[in-house]
This record gives sequence, structure tokens and C-alpha cells, in this order.
Amino acid sequence: MRLLVLGGTWFLGKCVVEQALARGWAVTTFNRGRSGVDVPGVTAVRGDRAFPEDLSRLARQGDWDAVIDTSSSDLPPQDVLVATRALAGRAARWVHLSTVSVYAGWPHRPLREDSALLDCPADADETFGYTGADGSPTKYGFQKAGGERAVVETFGDQAVLLRPGVILGPGEYVGRLPWWLNRARCGGRVLAPAPPERHMQPVDVRDVARFALDQAAASSGGAYNVTHPEGITFEGFLQACMAVTESHGTLVWAQPELLVQYEVKQWTELPLWRTHAGVWAVDSSRAVASGLRCRPVSETVAETWTWIQAAGRPVNHPRWAEHGIDPDKESRILASLR
Repeated sequence: MRLLVLGGTWFLGKCVVEQALARGWAVTTFNRGRSGVDVPGVTAVRGDRAFPEDLSRLARQGDWDAVIDTSSSDLPPQDVLVATRALAGRAARWVHLSTVSVYAGWPHRPLREDSALLDCPADADETFGYTGADGSPTKYGFQKAGGERAVVETFGDQAVLLRPGVILGPGEYVGRLPWWLNRARCGGRVLAPAPPERHMQPVDVRDVARFALDQAAASSGGAYNVTHPEGITFEGFLQACMAVTESHGTLVWAQPELLVQYEVKQWTELPLWRTHAGVWAVDSSRAVASGLRCRPVSETVAETWTWIQAAGRPVNHPRWAEHGIDPDKESRILASLR
């Protein structure tokens, strides 16, 4: 199997490359060489996908059985379209990492693959879309929907669209799970967003990588929601963080109304907390039927802590600084709960 990975040096892209090499595949990576080092064993091609001349030079390195695109999260649809067209004659199949944010109903309603999508043309630039007053829909979601359309327009039934919700695990660059782990380690009274039984569906980066490779080797295309089929409760998630860090802290549960009163930012100040009914109601049964297998979330928590303790550091990314509540603000809220 000859595989081209767009990206390939950090988090999901790195996992894809490592697992592909373990399968004995011949792997080419294409990136700027700025976010990490290449995995030993790949054929590395340097270039910027925003430049057509770099894509043309890459195309001359082909052919490939499949492309897995892990590097389009910050790109406008028109850049995805240029890349797919440049490689259409050199690759038989395109696996595209997208997001549940492409759904018009996210995060308000339960979702399946046939749920309505946000509307964005394949040739849209970075100005297309908007973010709603309550944080949904998002401009990001519009842009990713346009990127999906670009892939489908070029690769047709050989386009695979993977729509994860939240991806966690060793190497995480966003900082959601690492923040909770470090907060648990600090102990004391730990502010936790009620209700404890709230269901979550985070998926491990290594399981997403494995499923992406399986789809690269498959023969049919289509869209797949890639969320944890069993998931975990918020209490189970936080208790796992407390256990692996050997914390002597105590979880103090605050009702959503109180957190809103104190203007706690959902999704970031208390990472992974959001009150919308559909945020963790994304059906992944189609992916499961096609081979998605997810390890327990508690295992992801434990192995991420192992990575952190081994001086694991993600690539520098601005989203890391967005996550976590100020200790003084947390203390004020906890004081109101005594």
C-alpha cells in the first residue's frame, strides 16, 4: 500500500504515519517541516500546500493508493480544492479529516451522517461563513463543510469524510485533557461541571488513526462520524484524572446555572463542558459497523498522563492557552458552594 499523508509530524498525522509504517506500507509525507520531526522511515517531501507549485512538485512524486489529509483544519475550502485537483491523477482515494462542526444542528441536536450540513461552496475563501451569537454554528464549521465538498467534487465515491468530535490522547496539542490532568494533580477542591452523569464521547487519537488507515485501504467512500460508541460520564472522566495523578483532591460539582452566572466560558474554561443537548449525541454506529474500535476513555486518560510525565510536549499551538479556568475565579465559585 502506497500512502501519502498531508501533515504527518504531530498528533493525529504522526499516529497515522506510525501505524501505516507498522503495517508495512510505503509512506510519503508532505509538510513544511515546522511543527515536528518526520517519523523515521517515511519519504518526506517539503512544501506548503498553499502554493500550487509545491503541490505540482509533490504530484510528480506519485502515484499513491490513497491520501490521508490531516493538515487542512485551518485552511479555506479553496485550498483543499486546489490540493485535491493537483493530486487527483496521482492518488486513487482521499481520506479527509473533518469535524462534527460541519452539521447545521451541532451542538443542539443529536446527529447522524444524514443530518443536514452547513452550506459552503468548494471554492470559498477564508472569509466565508460566520459564528452565531451562542457559538453555533461556527465559521470553522462552514469552512470545513466547504472542504468536504471540495474533496467529494474531485474524488466522488472514493472520498472518505471522517467527522470526529473531540480527539484526545498522547500528543494532544489543544490542551483539554492535559489541563484536567494537571488540575487534578494540584488537588484541593476541584470545580466540576454538573451533572456528574453527563455523557461524553471523546475518542483516542490512535483509534482515529487506525480507522483512517482502514478506510484508506477500503474500496467504498462516504462519511463517518468518529465518536466513542460507549463514551464515559463526566464523573468517570474526572475520577480517572484523579486516580492516575494520585490526587488527594475533591470534586465539587457546580450546577450549570451557577457556572453561567459566573460567566464560565463553555468548552474552554472548564474544558469539554458544554450544556447543549447534542454536543455528545453524535451517532457513530456507521463507523463501528465499518470497523471503528475505541479503547476505554480511562485508558486514554492514563496513557496521556504517562506521556506528560515522560516530559511529553505538544507542538506549540495557540489553542493551548485558551483552556483552563483562572485559579482565582475557580476559588470564588468554590467559595460560593461551601
